[in-house]
Amino acid sequence: MTSRRTVTLLDVARAAGVSKSTVSDALQGSGRVAEDTRRRVRDTADRLGYRPNSAAQRLRRASTGAIGLHLPRTATRLDYYMTLAFGAVARAQEGGLDVVLLAPGGEAAGRLASRVDGLLVIDPEATDTDVPGLLDAGVPVVTGERYLGTGAAPAGAVVCDNAASLTALLDHVRESGARRPALLAPAGTSAWATALRETADAWSRTHGLPVTVRTVPFAATPDEAARATENLLADVPAVDAVVCAPDGAAAGVLRAASGLGRTAGRDLLVASCVDGPALRACAPPVTAIDLRPDAYGRACAALLCDILAGRAEPRTVRHHDWSLRVRASSRPAGAAEDPNGPNGPNGRSDPGGSPTSRAT
Repeated sequence: MTSRRTVTLLDVARAAGVSKSTVSDALQGSGRVAEDTRRRVRDTADRLGYRPNSAAQRLRRASTGAIGLHLPRTATRLDYYMTLAFGAVARAQEGGLDVVLLAPGGEAAGRLASRVDGLLVIDPEATDTDVPGLLDAGVPVVTGERYLGTGAAPAGAVVCDNAASLTALLDHVRESGARRPALLAPAGTSAWATALRETADAWSRTHGLPVTVRTVPFAATPDEAARATENLLADVPAVDAVVCAPDGAAAGVLRAASGLGRTAGRDLLVASCVDGPALRACAPPVTAIDLRPDAYGRACAALLCDILAGRAEPRTVRHHDWSLRVRASSRPAGAAEDPNGPNGPNGRSDPGGSPTSRAT
């Protein structure tokens, strides 16, 4: 059996009655090619079964066909970042790009960063020594959340209104009866961590209610959150609501509360700044902010693809929305479930009957 001969640009040029360079320009959407000629070339290429040599195209435009993804150092055990990464990979593949995961550690990541077409840097810390090198790698960089450090500016960013999401959580527990809320705030210098700490202070001043803030690791485990909660409730017994920032860590708040004779949803309201499967499976399920990490990862990759293709201007900032998911951990005992709530038949996320998704 003979193999099928590969159709070349020259074959298409001969069949269409034009030059090889005209075929190249027509198929790539470049050059000054009349629309009827461009259409004839594309129709001829389709008829002959021409398939572009992607490797050769990348060599000609000095492209690798891949982008790099840099995640926080503690991200590999967090569901949020893994879901975000899969979303980014799926969107990049739709644009014909592979994704290379850059391991934290400076020199190796920096060398690899210069060999990809662009970079996604998620939740960059102002003090992360890897980030300046990534920003200086000579390729476009899109950050997930703003970069608060100094040096080169990213080519673009996808951001959430983290101040608004924490405000919504604090407003919710206040409306549910809390008068001494506390926040287990993430350590670090990311835009997310900084916004949460600043928002807690601003909310306290606005409402005249003290918010007790305790710092926990950026990727606190349930055990670490449990210990922080035990210490918090021992020091400030009047605390009647705990908002836990790190992904999945609120399960530890529930455990600590139970061990101290407190009942979540009754005499201690519990909520999380990041939703995830672990919190939905808790007893009781935990109220949380759904940051839609899969869609967030896709949005970051989409912006980078658009910048690489010239469809978006450098310094573009896009906004990603979120939803408040109210569950039993912050619903006082005896309160009826709202049919418009996240678990109700109408599927809306605001206990007051209106959507809480935000896009600024």
